[in-house]
Amino acid sequence: MARRVINRPPAGPMPSGLAGAAAGRRILVVMKTARAATRRHLPTSPFAPPSAAPPAEQFAVQDQVTHDKYGLGRVIGIEGDVTLVVDFGSCCLRIMTPCAKLTKL
Repeated sequence: MARRVINRPPAGPMPSGLAGAAAGRRILVVMKTARAATRRHLPTSPFAPPSAAPPAEQFAVQDQVTHDKYGLGRVIGIEGDVTLVVDFGSCCLRIMTPCAKLTKL
């Protein structure tokens, strides 16, 4: 014996916004434009825009540096203001700058 399923609306009153949707119509509402661009930020607000990033460190040949993984090293070469050649004693590495793990001492 086959069962027949009948789609019925839920019992009880419907919210006014859903009444049109239940009848098969779509409700299109134009949203207001965001005002966040015109609001000013308070200095103590935790949602204030982040401050400008500090300038990238400038390295020179013979600078001592420390790396989180490789330890203490010395800059032995600079390639095009972007890449450093660093001698860590056990190995020499080419490191792209800026590098969060590399700190000038």
